[in-house]
Amino acid sequence: MSLPVLICDDSALARKSMARSLPKDWDITVSFAENGELGLEAIRAGKGDVVFLDLNMPVMDGYGVLEAILKEDLPALVIVVSGDIQPEAHKKVREMGALDFIQKPIIPDVLINLLASYGIYKADVNGSLNNNNNQQSIISLREALQEVANIAMGKAGDLLARLLNVFVSLPIPNVNTLEPSELYMALKSIAHDSSVSAVSQGFITSGIGGEAIIIFHDSNFTDMAKLLNYQEAVNDHIQIEVMNDVSNILIGAFLNGLAEQLDIHFSQGQPNILGQHCQVDDLIKERQSHWRKTLTIEVNYRIENYNIKCDLLLLFTEDSIETLTNKIGYLLD
Repeated sequence: MSLPVLICDDSALARKSMARSLPKDWDITVSFAENGELGLEAIRAGKGDVVFLDLNMPVMDGYGVLEAILKEDLPALVIVVSGDIQPEAHKKVREMGALDFIQKPIIPDVLINLLASYGIYKADVNGSLNNNNNQQSIISLREALQEVANIAMGKAGDLLARLLNVFVSLPIPNVNTLEPSELYMALKSIAHDSSVSAVSQGFITSGIGGEAIIIFHDSNFTDMAKLLNYQEAVNDHIQIEVMNDVSNILIGAFLNGLAEQLDIHFSQGQPNILGQHCQVDDLIKERQSHWRKTLTIEVNYRIENYNIKCDLLLLFTEDSIETLTNKIGYLLD
């Protein structure tokens, strides 16, 4: 009898990649779920003796699924597959009953060795092929870029978490193609009426270019300076140093995460302070003439147990979309 296997991930690209990575001679029946709530329904229906579970999902995230499995004592062996590679994330999911943790993007040999180490999979000497592990679906540029951004976000969050010895709460990245007026509204929604400061840094590679902007909420600077071990009083000069330090970490790690997946290399400009202690409207007025139709990635980083949040926006030029589409096409083949 085939083993019921469930792949629970909101990304169509991640589900496809996971299915492709499963051993071809494994006698399994594969089901798919697009969020934790649907995943739980599948497990309750007996479709997930083995579950490959993402952490960052809408409706119900992976932590919620693990909590429900424990509470209901559901018979599921869960392997977390996530771009959130923070040590604290590994620790949390194991404490909640996950069997193990695999980092995105999936490396098939690592997956197969892990399954074999737990006795879940044993190579079939007869070599019978499993024909149930391909999900046929059309994956859009936005969906694929969201998953690529999710992995890059995890790398940046992990670097920040290790540097500050904290746990960084990671959201689902928001990817959209926006006109200037829509971008204006998106920026307005980030900070509402808060006083903010912001840093900009340009980036470029062959056929792809744009601008990364990090918006800091001014109420966060005292906690950020403490975590970065600044001993001086938090004045405007120290705030600029804090912004530059955090920006270099998040923007550099995020772009490196994108570059690794797309097989490119970004050159980055120097950080540029867009403004201090101002309203988002003031920042927008300064930058509005630079923006046309743009592909945006928005990530809202939050540090658990601290009053710290910052918002990273990557704004790709309209001319970059064709090259990004071609690069991501290789991931979809």
